[in-house]
Amino acid sequence: MRWVVTLVLLALGAAWGAALAERNVDYPTVVRGVEFRFPRDHGAHPAYRTEWWYFTGWLEGADGKPLGFQITFFRSRPSTDPANPSAFAPKQVVFAHAALSDPIKRKLIHDQRTARAGFGIAGAAEADANVVLLDWNLVRTADGVFRARTPARDFSLDLALAPTQPVMANGDRGYSRKGPRPEQASYYYSVPQLAVSGTVIKDGRRIAVTGRAWLDREWSSTLLDPVAVGWDWAGLNLDDGGALMAFQIRGRDGRAVHAGGTLRRADGNKIILAPEDVRFVPRRRWRSPQTGAVYPVEADFIVRLPEGVRRFPLKPLFDAQELDGRASGMPVYWEGAVSTPGGRGYLELTGYADALRL
Repeated sequence: MRWVVTLVLLALGAAWGAALAERNVDYPTVVRGVEFRFPRDHGAHPAYRTEWWYFTGWLEGADGKPLGFQITFFRSRPSTDPANPSAFAPKQVVFAHAALSDPIKRKLIHDQRTARAGFGIAGAAEADANVVLLDWNLVRTADGVFRARTPARDFSLDLALAPTQPVMANGDRGYSRKGPRPEQASYYYSVPQLAVSGTVIKDGRRIAVTGRAWLDREWSSTLLDPVAVGWDWAGLNLDDGGALMAFQIRGRDGRAVHAGGTLRRADGNKIILAPEDVRFVPRRRWRSPQTGAVYPVEADFIVRLPEGVRRFPLKPLFDAQELDGRASGMPVYWEGAVSTPGGRGYLELTGYADALRL
């Protein structure tokens, strides 16, 4: 679901490639029936236009005060001619973003890195998760634990994220539709209920933390439907061990262009949610004093299950979790820690400041 930075990466790739020989690249199409293979599919898929390793979660220190965090590594393949022999040709672009939601300051702090792959400074391995970008890195170790390190400008995250449950394939065994056309899809799996430990450095203090997190993995070659302006997405770790991923993609009239999700119960049984099974209903809106954008920061995801309708009310850790990325060429969107009765997770709201476009 995370097309925000993808759009930026494609723009960067186009700009970098403008001075080089370009051609229409034959990107692979996402199709049904492709089975995931691990650990291979934890690694990069460089033939596809874009992909990401997207972690979100809640942390607590010894004082019990919560922090929200997000760490994401993106890889994008620009439309540069792969036959171009130049080592400077941007054949792959790597971008990383990290953010910390601090309810004491009631502020979102964030930082990012960007580089073309190569020269030993950036790259994403194919055999397993192993992404390097300058002084930031993500690796999956032999014991199956993801380890992420992002020494940022005003804070630092050094976390171990250990799976406690199997991979959760979304959509039709990992083929996840994002629009009315079959090629508007991604390969998509999640790893909910990650057990987190490590350290956070903020305000000059090193804090030992523990918590729960969520990993989203997607790769694709197709952008959103042309009528889409943004989306609403949530990933929730439920206290009973279950997990919910739900989303809707909005058109210009505010209605859903497409929707879907996955509910995995505490016993491991999984329900795939069709577009008609998911509704996103705003309950309270917050206006950003920085951008003027109005976000539904309190909302319900309502899902239809075999036993009936279930409502997941979402409440933010605090309202001001907007990321205003205009100074660095990124869009404006809201992404923050939220709670629901019986669970915690993250909510992402895009297309409210302006329609997403390349």
